[in-house]
Amino acid sequence: MSSTTVRWMSMFLDVPPPLFDTSVAFWAAMTHTLLGPAAGDHGEFVPLQPVHGDPCLWLQRTRDGDASCHPDLYVENVEAAAGIARDLGADTVLETDGLVVSTSPGGLPFCLVRHRGQHLRPEPVGAARGIVDQVCLDIPPGAFDRECGFWAELTGWERYDDHEDEFERLRRPADIPYAVLLQRLDDERPAVGAHLDLAAGDRDAEVARHLSAGARVVRLTPGWTVLHDPAGMTYCITGRAPGDV
Repeated sequence: MSSTTVRWMSMFLDVPPPLFDTSVAFWAAMTHTLLGPAAGDHGEFVPLQPVHGDPCLWLQRTRDGDASCHPDLYVENVEAAAGIARDLGADTVLETDGLVVSTSPGGLPFCLVRHRGQHLRPEPVGAARGIVDQVCLDIPPGAFDRECGFWAELTGWERYDDHEDEFERLRRPADIPYAVLLQRLDDERPAVGAHLDLAAGDRDAEVARHLSAGARVVRLTPGWTVLHDPAGMTYCITGRAPGDV
């Protein structure tokens, strides 16, 4: 079975209406970005435009539910990519011209979107040199092997060991803006989730900046700090050098 060629990747933060404007302001400030023109029938999609590079972080106003996030994969042939995804175990939720909404075998929502020429990865900016440069898939242990295999087969990206028991990775092409970390959770959950990871040259300074803007610390580890943004969405600030994976 052949894989699809992924030309670009965006992450969408899905936020219910009461928290949407607060989330847009928070993430624009934390990523040193400007608001791009809203898209969608009701202006429900807002891109964050980096100083250098193409947009790869969007906020989506949802109808209800808790805040969450999902990946969009940009491909040349959406219909062919959707067929490959279905053969690998994905469920199609919605299919329109140039867009297919699906869920992975483990239940993570994702979209296949027609590529529109994006190719410039954003660069770190700000005193702490922080950047959102990684998505972590949070996978229950019973679904780990199948879910990792699904994403590796769909993208064609090599799956490899991260030298820690609970983590593996996919080796992304150089022009894809997000590294993909695969985390085996300790406990079973109903579905696979996802969260953003930031790399920061000065982790403590970056955490302090996020706290001052309304985030709160959930957990502190030697390598990363787990936070909730103002909408309650989980994300991490890591001590990695930006772009080192």
